[in-house]
Amino acid sequence: MAWLTWVASAAAGLALVYGLLLALLWCAARRGSRATFRDALRLLPDLVRLVRRLAGDASLPRGVRVRLGLLLLYLASPIDLVPDFIPVLGYADDAVIVAIALRSVARHAGREAIERHWPGTAEGLELLYQLAGLNKS
Repeated sequence: MAWLTWVASAAAGLALVYGLLLALLWCAARRGSRATFRDALRLLPDLVRLVRRLAGDASLPRGVRVRLGLLLLYLASPIDLVPDFIPVLGYADDAVIVAIALRSVARHAGREAIERHWPGTAEGLELLYQLAGLNKS
């Protein structure tokens, strides 16, 4: 039964991260972004594919792949900054760690690598750049 608790916790954490990404997309859309609600629904699966592709790209700096590995270890670890049994806050720390790690990875990998591996729409890529703080060029 412990595995069922772990799966339920992981699903709840994923749902929270997904909800936060939807909220960020909604905020970006209100600021004049071309992103739509449909782009929001696709954002999380596109980010998962992007992370997997970046982790497998040997041409990227080692630090980028190390960051991705550390992120995966943190998410898989039962030890968190805030325990998951605390309502909302337990998963919010995971969402913050994911956002910080993805921002760092996007900045160090560079626009060219992100664009090469991005599986989603141009609007989703624009949102990723906004979230990562990468300037348009």
